[in-house]
Amino acid sequence: MELEKVNQQLVPEKTETWQGRSEWFFNRKYTDTYEAYYEGPYKRAEVWQKEVLEQLVSKDKRVSTLLEFGCGTTRFTRWWKDIGIEATGGDISPFMLSQALHRFDGDLVMADSHHLPFKDNTFDALAFITTFEYYKDPVKVIREAARVGRHGIIMGMMNRNTPKLIRRRTQQFFGKNDFYVTATFYTPQKLIKIIDVALEGRTYSIEWKTTGLPKWFPVQKWNLPVGDFFGLYIKLED
Repeated sequence: MELEKVNQQLVPEKTETWQGRSEWFFNRKYTDTYEAYYEGPYKRAEVWQKEVLEQLVSKDKRVSTLLEFGCGTTRFTRWWKDIGIEATGGDISPFMLSQALHRFDGDLVMADSHHLPFKDNTFDALAFITTFEYYKDPVKVIREAARVGRHGIIMGMMNRNTPKLIRRRTQQFFGKNDFYVTATFYTPQKLIKIIDVALEGRTYSIEWKTTGLPKWFPVQKWNLPVGDFFGLYIKLED
């Protein structure tokens, strides 16, 4: 029997909620079509997002391994090797991991980002790509990431400073987009304030860059806090 058919038999349509609320990534209606979304309307955005992430993380030559948490179907997890980084994937959703199993040839773990099942300094870095928006205790997640990742944390975030915020919330209001119902949209400045609380007493530096600008715009990435997406790298220096 094909692996995907086995997965469909082993993983039910829905499971328990997480963090006391329903989440779209516990619903097969969305997880089974997640890759198609990237192959369709999100393809151009993905190219620029990866360029921003590579530009940020490649400056830290200490990073050769990372754990991407909230890896989903491993859309980005599969990509890290293209820039010379060995990746491991982790996710809380069995539905996402059932998709990841036949897409990714590296290691996968099912766990909660608030309680990472790894020893201190297991990886060079931690990555959160469009998943950090769904954590109810972001301070705890950052502290866990800094514990497990010895050199840094790379984040790819849906930006609050974008005209598309109105569209996102309008779609949500009319029940047209369940992806954003429980999402918290950050700006670079708002995220940095949370990082400062989480890493109090640590020595670190932060760099970020924004993309997700209109196709007709003269630049596609910049250091202004406006755009659909921003990448942010925390370089741990202690």
